[in-house]
Amino acid sequence: MKSSDPDALIAALVDDLAPAAPLRRWRGLTMFAAATALTVAIVVLGAGLRPEIAAGRVDAVFLLANGLFAMLGIAAATTAISMARPQVGNRHDGWAWAAAMVALLPAAALAMQFIEPQVSAHGLSEGRCAVASVALGLIVTAGLTLWLRRGAPTSPTRAGLLAGIAGGSVGTFAFAFHCAHDDLFHIGIWHGAAILTSAAIGRAVVPRFIRW
Repeated sequence: MKSSDPDALIAALVDDLAPAAPLRRWRGLTMFAAATALTVAIVVLGAGLRPEIAAGRVDAVFLLANGLFAMLGIAAATTAISMARPQVGNRHDGWAWAAAMVALLPAAALAMQFIEPQVSAHGLSEGRCAVASVALGLIVTAGLTLWLRRGAPTSPTRAGLLAGIAGGSVGTFAFAFHCAHDDLFHIGIWHGAAILTSAAIGRAVVPRFIRW
């Protein structure tokens, strides 16, 4: 090919190109909903519901904490999904308000250490919830990573952080249906630790798969 033939050069460059299907936000949300449902199903069918929940009795702390975890998971996932299609003027800080509300749980748990130290000592020995929640959260994190790979997030590090937060929040939300502890210290420390760990994993690992 001669360099003086620009038409031939352009034709060669675009010869292998194919149109790509546009990213639809609703598809990302559907994927997140399906991953969340799968995570909850694994807990319910694999580990089983707590007897109280199976009998229709739930504690107020369970409802409050799990509601906050669900809100954070939805907010972080929605933001991560939107980041796959960057647009001028888009803001990606709404999830921070949900994170601030969830942060009240570990803050209250630390306060409980001084108010009721005997309760704190009991809850400190039940850390398997954190491990299980992080493992379960990988389902949502992986789904969001695949979604982000299809797009072009301008900040892969933040997108990875949000994917991790969403995964940890959903994993914590799902495992709470099996976890036998409703005390504030346990939820604030161990369930909160699961989200922080998932966030760290997402921030460190996910960007390696979504760089463009």
